[in-house]
Amino acid sequence: MKSCLLIVNTFKKEARALADSITEFLKAQNVSVSEYAYDGTAVGAAEGKVKQLASSSDFVVTLGGDGTVLFASRECAELGIPVFPVNLGEFGFLAGVSQNAWQNELQNFLAGKSPVSERSLVACEVLRGGKTVFKTTALNDVVISSTAASRLINLEVAFNHALLGPFKANGIIVSTATGSTAYSAAAGGPIIDPSLDALLLTPISSFSLSARPLLFSPQGELAITMLPSRIQTGISADGQIDFALEPEDVIILRTAEKKAQLVASSQVQFYGALRSKLNWAGGPRA
Repeated sequence: MKSCLLIVNTFKKEARALADSITEFLKAQNVSVSEYAYDGTAVGAAEGKVKQLASSSDFVVTLGGDGTVLFASRECAELGIPVFPVNLGEFGFLAGVSQNAWQNELQNFLAGKSPVSERSLVACEVLRGGKTVFKTTALNDVVISSTAASRLINLEVAFNHALLGPFKANGIIVSTATGSTAYSAAAGGPIIDPSLDALLLTPISSFSLSARPLLFSPQGELAITMLPSRIQTGISADGQIDFALEPEDVIILRTAEKKAQLVASSQVQFYGALRSKLNWAGGPRA
């Protein structure tokens, strides 16, 4: 490991001082450091700049919360380089390295002793009139919903050309196993071990009480067709990338070819986060 890109979330007050400490530590290990200031936006220009900087780096260190990890991971997955996520946020399901432990964890990583977890992404493609008009990937989820709050939308869902039927709901969440702890969990979806390859479809406030979350094999694709409606709808990928939809648009969702690599994000860390962040327990004091 000879070069590192440091992505610093400028919204976090403690990030600047920590970035200086990590830079000093890495340079002492003969690792060159470049830096990108992340202000919370994830438009194309920002991700393009990160991809350019990361392409000449051996690994990326993120200083922020899970949102910063999501931002970095989409481009790093395509480049095949690992992300070392230091948690300055609240939950830390993805950013698994605490502020107090970063030096030991980083030393272990540079020595090849730190676990690296591979995480699946969901690839999203929008077809309009048979032509591709939008493509992206998401580490957590792709959400299809109305742009106004609490408005029912109509969709038709199929998996590998097998029709599941029409859905009437406030929206649909298609998440990875990693994203099962995010919006999908809040909408009533199951929590899935992040090492699994799977696509999880979770309706949001479905009009039908019989609608339930569905878990799909990664060997296949979901096709969601927007049925005619006067309600404006859109896509949100990882809550960071947005795209406006039109009636008759077809959204194709499948497991992405390349996986994100997260450092120090083991199963032990994941289940520990469930206990500590969600107060998960099986006893009467849960």
